[in-house]
Amino acid sequence: MNVWILALTISLVALEAAAFDERHLAKFKALNQCEKCDLSKANLSKADLREANLRGANLRGANLRGANLEGASLNEAKLGGANLNEVKLKGAKLLGTNLNGAKLENANLSKLDLRGVNLSKANLSKSDLRGANLSKANLDQVRLIRTNLSGANLSEANLNWAYLVGANLRGANLIKADLSKANLSGAYLWSANLSKANLTAANLSGANLSGVDLSTATLRNAKIKTAILCKTKMPWGEENTGCKATD
Repeated sequence: MNVWILALTISLVALEAAAFDERHLAKFKALNQCEKCDLSKANLSKADLREANLRGANLRGANLRGANLEGASLNEAKLGGANLNEVKLKGAKLLGTNLNGAKLENANLSKLDLRGVNLSKANLSKSDLRGANLSKANLDQVRLIRTNLSGANLSEANLNWAYLVGANLRGANLIKADLSKANLSGAYLWSANLSKANLTAANLSGANLSGVDLSTATLRNAKIKTAILCKTKMPWGEENTGCKATD
């Protein structure tokens, strides 16, 4: 019985290791399109996948590191846990895509439409998200260390427990965003719109809040003692304690 259990376990592990459908992979490589295909855990590292049609495809755990997915259709695709580090996604379509736990370090996602996308627990550190539309996206526990989010639309996004250390959020739209318990230490938020944002228990230590209007934001238990405040509108009035002589 023990031998049988061991053999079954080995078989299941082998099946898990090669989870993708080989016919689907061959079809995709030949046509550059395969809607709703099973390509889970497939190795497509550094592949030229420009204009690929992968709508609704299962790419969970796939290796797409350094791949060129510019203009690709990934609407409703499942990319949970996929390796997308250093990927190029200019002009890609990602509506309804699941990127839960995906690796997206040093990726180019500038100006992408990511409305409502699930990026929970994803790692987007050092990525370029300038001008991206992340309205109502799920960014719960996401890592955005030193990520460029200048001018990005994060209105009503869920950034609960998000790690935004040193992130560039200059001019970002964070209206009604949930940043409760988020770590924004050292983040650059100059002129960001935080109207009605939830910053409950958020860490804003050393964050640059110059020109930010926080008069309608929820700041209960937020750490702001060492934040840079210059022409910053607070619920109790304007703060200029962080202004330099040249400001």
